[in-house]
Amino acid sequence: MKTAVLSSGLLFSSAMAYAADPVAGGANAFGSFFPLIIIFGIFYFFLIRPQQKKAKEHQLLLNALKKDDKVLTSGGIYGTVAQVKDDIVEVKIADTVKVQVAKSSITAVIVPGQNSEAVVTPEIVR
Repeated sequence: MKTAVLSSGLLFSSAMAYAADPVAGGANAFGSFFPLIIIFGIFYFFLIRPQQKKAKEHQLLLNALKKDDKVLTSGGIYGTVAQVKDDIVEVKIADTVKVQVAKSSITAVIVPGQNSEAVVTPEIVR
C-alpha cells in the first residue's frame, strides 16, 4: 500500500513539474516549425516547381500546334494534325480516317527526320 502511495505521489509531482513550466514550449516554437519549413522547401524545389514547369511546356506545345504536325495522343495514336480548333484537334490517322481529339490529349509532337519511335517534345527557348 505504501508503494502505491509513493509511486502515485512521484507521478503527481512529475506531472506538476511539467505543468508548472508553460513558457519553455512557447520560446521554442520557431525551432519546432523549422523542420517543416525545410521539408516544404524540399518538396517545392524537387516536386512542385518541376511539375509546374512541365505543365507550362505542355501548354506552350498545345498552343503551337499547327496543320501537318505529326503528333502522339495520350491514347497512343500516332497521326497528323488536319485541323486545329479551340479545344479540339482533328487528327488524320489513315488516308480516309480523321478523328477529333481533345487538345489536351496531345502528349507530344514528333520531330520530322527522326525514326517514328523517337518522340520529342520541343524545348522552350526563352
